[in-house]
Amino acid sequence: MNVQEGLNILKEKGYKYTGKREDIITYFSKEDRYRTAKDLLSYMEPNYEGISFDTIYRNLHLFHQVGILESTELNGEKHFRMKCDHHHHHHFICNDCGITKEIHSCPMDDIKGELNNFAIDDHKFEIYGRCPACQ
Repeated sequence: MNVQEGLNILKEKGYKYTGKREDIITYFSKEDRYRTAKDLLSYMEPNYEGISFDTIYRNLHLFHQVGILESTELNGEKHFRMKCDHHHHHHFICNDCGITKEIHSCPMDDIKGELNNFAIDDHKFEIYGRCPACQ
């Protein structure tokens, strides 16, 4: 997803456009990895004096709710990244830097047989470790 697609989603869902929201989406678009609310606050503070954690969290959760961001929990803290919007895949996530690598095989292919008569609505598969740069 790119910045314009994210802004279009906000508009379609009835949320107003602000410079802060565009800057938040731009941040995640450029980062292309999982980042924390604290990371985003550090990025936003130079341009938005007095911006609060409350504003950051409110926007992060809104963007997650409307499908602009996806989230995971690393080391007991919620991390966010721009939502993937292409083919079905899963992720390896570095515990140190938050970078992701797509995993194209899906464990559901092997598991479906064990879940006969169950209605599966969705699934998420993530592997955590350290990328080559952080090892």
